[in-house]
Amino acid sequence: MSNENKTEEMEDDVLNNIENQDSEQDSSSTESEDLENSEELSLEEQLKEDLSKEKDKFLRLFAEFENYKRRTSKERMDLFKTAGQEVIVSLLPVIDDFDRALKEISKSEDQEMFKGVELISNKFKETLKNKGLQEIEVTQGDAFDAEIHDAITQIPAPNKKLKGKIVDVVEKGFKLGDKIIRHPKVVVGN
Repeated sequence: MSNENKTEEMEDDVLNNIENQDSEQDSSSTESEDLENSEELSLEEQLKEDLSKEKDKFLRLFAEFENYKRRTSKERMDLFKTAGQEVIVSLLPVIDDFDRALKEISKSEDQEMFKGVELISNKFKETLKNKGLQEIEVTQGDAFDAEIHDAITQIPAPNKKLKGKIVDVVEKGFKLGDKIIRHPKVVVGN
């Protein structure tokens, strides 16, 4: 081999080495770029995940607050509806007294007194009705319902049709809104 050939071979080796080093540098730079990208992606993914967690917490908190507002609003409305319940319950015996008085005055011959007391009674009942008081309608022969009626006694039924049904109403029942504040006291046929 001549010197030229050796020189050419050496040049080829040097070129090959340089190319190998360049390719190694390219691959190492690609690897480092991939590492940086993966770190950036994981950082970006982590930030996205944190953001979604915070959004979820916010939405849950917002939903809880809306439920709280709705619940307190409903409680407030119920309180306003039944705010005067104690006062109205304490006035129920007055309604009973008016009914008894009207019954007794109707037996007398003084019709003007009857009309006067009847006017006062009707005005009183109308005022309470405007506040939400409703009388529970119960008549003789209605079916007995333990959830609505309060049976104070049972008597032998005057006829077979009144067996297990209401024979007499001793005291009227009342509702305030949808809530029963006094159950009607009834006598049931046995």
